[in-house]
Amino acid sequence: MFAKVYSIGLQGIDGYKVTVEADISGGLPKFEIVGLPDAAVKESKERVRAALKNNHYDYPVSHITINLAPADTKKEGPIYDLPMLVGILLASGQVKSIPENSCFIGALSLNGDVSDINGVLPMAIKAREEGFDNIFVPFGNAAECRIVEGINAYAVKNIQELTQFFEGGGELAKVETVPYTFYEDMAACEDFEDVKGQYDARRALEIAAAGGHNVLMVGAPGSGKSMLAKRIPSILPNMTFDEAIEATKIHSIAGELPSDTEILHRRPFRSPHHTISPAGLSGGGTVIKPGEISLAHNGVLFLDELPEFSRQSMEILRQPMEDGRITISRVSGSITYPSRFMTIAAMNPCKCGFYGHPTKQCTCPPHAAEKYISKISYPLLDRFDIHVDVQSVEYDDLASKEKGECSADIKKRVNAARALQLKRFEGADIVCNAQMSPAQTRKFCLLTEEAQDTLKRAFEKLGLSARAYDKVLRVSKTIADLDGCDMIETQHILEAVQYRSLDRKYWKKA
Repeated sequence: MFAKVYSIGLQGIDGYKVTVEADISGGLPKFEIVGLPDAAVKESKERVRAALKNNHYDYPVSHITINLAPADTKKEGPIYDLPMLVGILLASGQVKSIPENSCFIGALSLNGDVSDINGVLPMAIKAREEGFDNIFVPFGNAAECRIVEGINAYAVKNIQELTQFFEGGGELAKVETVPYTFYEDMAACEDFEDVKGQYDARRALEIAAAGGHNVLMVGAPGSGKSMLAKRIPSILPNMTFDEAIEATKIHSIAGELPSDTEILHRRPFRSPHHTISPAGLSGGGTVIKPGEISLAHNGVLFLDELPEFSRQSMEILRQPMEDGRITISRVSGSITYPSRFMTIAAMNPCKCGFYGHPTKQCTCPPHAAEKYISKISYPLLDRFDIHVDVQSVEYDDLASKEKGECSADIKKRVNAARALQLKRFEGADIVCNAQMSPAQTRKFCLLTEEAQDTLKRAFEKLGLSARAYDKVLRVSKTIADLDGCDMIETQHILEAVQYRSLDRKYWKKA
């Protein structure tokens, strides 16, 4: 007796079709699973056996063979429990038929309940792309299917409910699709209007949000670096639908998507502690899962006290900051996750934090500031588009009753600048100025003659690298977008060059 059902596997953030073949033949009782199963898949036979017996189905006392095709792709996780069980019920004749063109995903508990799994959203999207009419998913993951149109999604609580549905004697909860509409709860974000002073830093972060640029803030303890960083989500531009889908896929795979959330409506903001391991930052594990770098995709990765991160962790950032993706290689295989994010980092100017402070004495030995910043390699430092000196706030600013400019007003300018960029890069695989390739930088970053002369003088005086030269151009283009200018003018170049303070001040001494 033979039966065939379908499921969906995961590789990175994309799904792939899996054919689950069940064969029941004579011979000594045995349950075999073939098709490169990992340990979790091999253990499925115990969960399937217990679920059948505990729900009063006959467990075939025969030779049961389950084949997971394609056989040359490693299968991971408990997601094939449900399709295996359905295949056995069909092959043994305990279920006569199932809805045509259907696929099944879900883990089983020993009593037959269908347990939640990770990655339902990318699997549902792949099922639709493969032309399936129906997909059966765990009840707890049903929300993730709400935005997947063109396929009927059914939420399954247990196998009794499922088999009754097959026999026409019961109903399954059908997931109602909802159109994607961007919204955000500004009340949940900390507002820039509460920031006292720090006009230069606020301006730099506005430029960074508009163009997707990486920022390194340097300042004494208590100057407001972390406070500024926590308010960045309130001025980030609205996510496009494609950006929201990609970010949600990653959170779904990592198991970080709330059960009642069908899609992320706010850009991710990840803030790992400096004690995080390199694997926690990059991702990995026996079953390769995304780390903090990928979870920040299309959002912000905030690294407070940057020099306190291990050297290995800091160097891991170099590839994703440049390429927008990270490749994780382990014994079990190699996975590439998208990792386009804004890196916002903060650090003290020295170990004690008061080097160059106008009123407090630095207690570090000579050359300690240069040694402290040298913990950050020059290639990593060079990948920050904007360097900001965060000055201590004056008493008059702190005591002032006036509020600063609110995040909503800043965000209007950011959204307007990002709209220009989306139109500029229409049809390309980028959405903001920071993601431009060198060829795109030459094409779109057009300077007036006076601006060209200014940039040349700055390049020669500061000894900028080729990467820093491109970053100055991209930041200048974002400043021009905020001003509504088609060409990059002298004032845009001058402001962008001001944001290379570490090239001017610290690295030259190190």
